[in-house]
Amino acid sequence: MQLTSIVAIFFLCWFLSLFFVLPFYAKTAREAGEEIEQGHAESAPHRFPAGRIALRTTILAAIFFGLFYANYVYGWIGTDFLDFIKPESMRN
Repeated sequence: MQLTSIVAIFFLCWFLSLFFVLPFYAKTAREAGEEIEQGHAESAPHRFPAGRIALRTTILAAIFFGLFYANYVYGWIGTDFLDFIKPESMRN
């Protein structure tokens, strides 16, 4: 696998992981027990720890990418495994 492919796939894993991590930090000011400041949306997060989110996203993305790369090297799940999707008449 080329380096550009590795970077692109890790980038995709990182953004997928971001969508898994973000909901854990979606606490509004009302949920945090504080008053909403004038001009802020009620649904806006109370605090947004960007560094912590980026670190946890990177760790999760590394795990996802490691599993993807191990599958690429060892071939655990391949096209033969997914052959059950095709109708019987198209398998040969």
